[in-house]
Amino acid sequence: MKKLTTLLLFSLTTFGVQAQSFIQAYQNRANLVTQTNITTNLQEFGNLGVKTTGSPANENALTWLKNKYLSYGYTASQMEEDPFTVGSANSKNLIITKTGTLYPNTYVIICGHYDTIVGPGVSDNGSGTSIILEAARILKDIPTEYSIKFIHFSGEEQGLYGSDHYANNVVFKNGVRDLDIRLVFNIDQVGGKLSNPSNSIKCESDQSGQSGNNAQSLSFTQQLAACTSLYSPLQTVMSNAYSSDYMPFEENGDIITGFYETPQSHNEHTINDTFANVDPAYVFKVGKAAVGALQHFAAASTTSLGVKEGSLSKLESIKIYPNPAKDVLNIELPDAKIRNFSFELTDLAGQPVIKGENKTKINVAGLVNGVYLCTIKAGDNSITRKVIIEK
Repeated sequence: MKKLTTLLLFSLTTFGVQAQSFIQAYQNRANLVTQTNITTNLQEFGNLGVKTTGSPANENALTWLKNKYLSYGYTASQMEEDPFTVGSANSKNLIITKTGTLYPNTYVIICGHYDTIVGPGVSDNGSGTSIILEAARILKDIPTEYSIKFIHFSGEEQGLYGSDHYANNVVFKNGVRDLDIRLVFNIDQVGGKLSNPSNSIKCESDQSGQSGNNAQSLSFTQQLAACTSLYSPLQTVMSNAYSSDYMPFEENGDIITGFYETPQSHNEHTINDTFANVDPAYVFKVGKAAVGALQHFAAASTTSLGVKEGSLSKLESIKIYPNPAKDVLNIELPDAKIRNFSFELTDLAGQPVIKGENKTKINVAGLVNGVYLCTIKAGDNSITRKVIIEK
């Protein structure tokens, strides 16, 4: 499918960072997205052939998806099939539910379609499918306050039939809302183009449909853009939502956001939408952004991974002040036994601006106003805090 309007390219230092702060645990999990898994998923998806809704290849893709989730440790009771009909063809949506800890009956939906036309559709939409699978794998055992539904729709290419059926027969039953949805996060055609590598991604918001949810959609999309800049190397382009699986939800008043490749590859709906033409490295970057954002949307646990018991709690008690800072930034250690540590101040693009060791006062007078990340490392452990320089 095609997206219509691009609004602007913006810098996180002047825009969306206010929506949320950097969380090291979220970065740790985003870093668990692997290029190997992304590449394997893309290749396997392509090998399934042309997955036209209702075709044997479409059914094989559904089986492939279910087996992926079983291999990640999800149970059959967490899986739901939503059957629907397109003309004389029968197909199914696949829904996997991960229950939240505080708001189990409120859902963040991350979705994309797995049906294709003409070609194997490795970009449109094996790319989104691969990222949703990685997000589900990584977050399986991570507590989230809100429940997450990982949804793979079919029938998208024929006219959003699968998502329309789900939105109007599962989310709503007989015209009455049955599911409380916090957000619908759609990922469609983020494969890029191998011959034209990109380092930016469109973040889509609803600005032309139901007017009552436009402001909330824009707010969540600003948060999506901020997470993208915090947890991936991608730049962000704000764009309007158009003709993908979030639209039936939007029409019912739900809040939507989404990812779409930029620049557009134009391989969609052609025989050229193959593994040979997508950019797996680009899909990998989008995957990191998606995992970071999904954690934010579902309020995932902020407990860091891979640190020794007791050491993290000491680092978490470090004080970095004043914040905002003008000339000097102070580091106050919670434990006198921590004698050897390093610090690094980076901008939001990840470029180091100040480095040092065992110093509790950092001269920041030479820095321009903006938001920075201060990482303190002691032994095998580290903690990162957002710091604002304001003069």
